[in-house]
Order: sequence, then C-alpha cells, then structure tokens
Amino acid sequence: MSFVPDDFEPPLRLATAEFTLEPLGPEHNEPDYAAWTSSMEHIHASPGWADSAWPRAMTIEENRSDLERHARDFEERTGFTYTVLTAESGVVIGCVYIYPVDGHDARVLSWVRADRVELDKPLRDTVSAWLLDVWPFTDVEYAR
Repeated sequence: MSFVPDDFEPPLRLATAEFTLEPLGPEHNEPDYAAWTSSMEHIHASPGWADSAWPRAMTIEENRSDLERHARDFEERTGFTYTVLTAESGVVIGCVYIYPVDGHDARVLSWVRADRVELDKPLRDTVSAWLLDVWPFTDVEYAR
C-alpha cells in the first residue's frame, strides 16, 4: 500500500501569520545548513529527537545530498519534508518531516532553530491540525 493515496495531492504550501511551510529541496541548502548547525543541541532536546542519529556533524555537500533525498521522497510520495520559513522574511527556521511508520498512518517530527524556540508549540499545533484537516491520515504519531 502507498504512503498516501494515488489521488491525494500533497500540499505545496502552508502559510500562517508566523511561518510558512514549503517542500524542502536543495535550493534551501545553505540556509537549512545554517539553521540546523546553529541549533543541534536544541534539536536533540526537542520532542522526538533525543535518540535520533541526526543532527550530526556533516559538510554542506552532505547536507545538499540529504536535501536531494528529501526532494526525491516528496516527488515519489514516500515521505514529505517541509522547510519552515519565517512569514515576514522567508528565513529558514526549521523543518517538518512526515514519513510512514509501523502502527500509525504517519510519523511526524519537527524542529525550529534555538533562537526561535517560541515557535515550537505553534508549529506543532498548526501542523497537527493541518494533518487532520488536509492530509489523508487519522492516526499520526507526533512527539509533543
């Protein structure tokens, strides 16, 4: 069975007054790299990330390869990763990952930069509602 139904069109944007989500790709490499490398400790302290092997030290070229993989996943509909941008200036401040997991329709992880920690909860709340309203999921695992 596919991760999402064949007739489902994954959203290409979610915009709020505080942030915007758009599919993550290699065009985000430098700002994405700057965002997560400045916040590794905060990301590991965020819900769902404590036992993750990422973030870890990598080169900007390795990051580009990772972003290319996420873009392929999106195109192939096997997983969906969104970059989180500030609404006012479009600066990369985080990511949202939507992937299949056993026992649930999807597993979602998200993070924001350490200097935007006030957006952790609003991002989780907004994405949780979006998943129920727009996506074809009824049972989502999203660490809080």
